[in-house]
Amino acid sequence: MQTKNSPNYYLKRNFNKEYSDLGVPYVQENCDLATSDNIIIYGHHIKGGKMFGSLDKFTSKSFYMKHKIIQFNTLSEQSQYQVIAVFKTVAYSASGFRYYDFVNAEDEADFNAYVSRCKELALFDTGVTAKYGDRLLTLSTCKRFAENGRLVVVAKKIV
Repeated sequence: MQTKNSPNYYLKRNFNKEYSDLGVPYVQENCDLATSDNIIIYGHHIKGGKMFGSLDKFTSKSFYMKHKIIQFNTLSEQSQYQVIAVFKTVAYSASGFRYYDFVNAEDEADFNAYVSRCKELALFDTGVTAKYGDRLLTLSTCKRFAENGRLVVVAKKIV
């Protein structure tokens, strides 16, 4: 889901736009599915692996080794993305990494700086990186290791 003029609209709404504590996964308002360098999707961290609660599994390198590819389908395209980094950070803080600010690269240096920072923060080395021109998918969920803690999975489009 996505609402360009109402950020976080689906944070507390279901697919039918009715109130729901669970919300639904949604695309950041300034992302364009067809043209953005990075599509950022948010989802609640629900116990039992529901919604984006299952992203916790990516903190284990052994899980990653068996699940390197993320399938992402839209109404117009079926795509596969290969995970390049899994990291934790703090949102809305000077001490955290503002991964959510990166939607479109200003230039090659900007893209490379973003990918480098993701790799620096990574919980383990995936052996995979991205180069300028690659399209990225970022999955973000809350993680209660700190106030405004986030668990983030970044992947590059391969198909």
